Amino acid sequence: MKKILGMGNALVDIMITLESDTILQMLDLPKGSMQLVDEVRSNAVLEALKSYDKRQSAGGSAANTLHGLAMLGMPSGYIGVVGEDALGGVFVRDMIRAGVEPHLVHSTTETGRAIALVTPDSERTFATFLGAAIELTAAHLEPGVLRSGDSVFDGYSLFHVEGYLVQNHELIRKAVEMAKFHGLKVSLDLASYNVVEDNREFLQEIITRYVDILFANEEEARAMTGMGPADATRELGKFTEIAVVKTGSNGSLVRTVTECCEIGIIPVKPVDTTGAGDLYAAGFLFGHSMGLPMQRCGELGALLAGNVIEFIGSKMSNDRWQQIKNQIER
Repeated sequence: MKKILGMGNALVDIMITLESDTILQMLDLPKGSMQLVDEVRSNAVLEALKSYDKRQSAGGSAANTLHGLAMLGMPSGYIGVVGEDALGGVFVRDMIRAGVEPHLVHSTTETGRAIALVTPDSERTFATFLGAAIELTAAHLEPGVLRSGDSVFDGYSLFHVEGYLVQNHELIRKAVEMAKFHGLKVSLDLASYNVVEDNREFLQEIITRYVDILFANEEEARAMTGMGPADATRELGKFTEIAVVKTGSNGSLVRTVTECCEIGIIPVKPVDTTGAGDLYAAGFLFGHSMGLPMQRCGELGALLAGNVIEFIGSKMSNDRWQQIKNQIER
């Protein structure tokens, strides 16, 4: 069976369900936003919400995707940086339990965390402290650093990287060059429209030269091409083997050199959309690694994305994963 390696900002998701929007106003967090905060403000938010129930799990875009792949039974590995603290332990244990092989750097800096506040209308508001996650460098990818004696890329067939790392040009360039040198396919999830806007020229170069599978949502595709979903999918498909544009409740579009597929959604009762795009990528990459047609890959993406939004946070119960695997086998 093929093996998939991922790289991203290693964060712990701290999910907190609110009874109203009032607490967001008190904390000066615009509803629906993703605010990068420092350690002091992150701790202040947690202190203000100390009486609320919290759910903690390994997070970050690529980590969610690799976690999903491992839960489907796909051999997986993950590159990132965590702190030598309790939250770092949460991240490592969660990934190992799923079956992900961790290739981690351990730092004296606190583990990054994404505090996700979910209001009754299922809207998410994030206060994210990146912490140790941003300490990952190109030097960490040198042979013998993350894996004793050889390259961390050895033995894998596909490399998946999240777009949040794109601002570190040296790291991304080194990673995709090494992946290609070791014969891996490269998958990139653009992850954030503002990151795309700030790094468009660099992304165009990397996508054209190294990326085989590109994931984008509607906003990211527009930031990259200036076009709507259908035209953007065609445009992105000129530069990469497979281009996927996710269009939320309208499904997704998949384009290759020879075909274009329209993928629908599954009927669900949405609770929280955290991780939907990441799990879509997990389902799609699972199907691709199994050699399935593009239509089927997209349907597997939709299956995982639809299921995860019925849960608070980016993780599903073991029972739900078993139901999904039974459905895939059928």
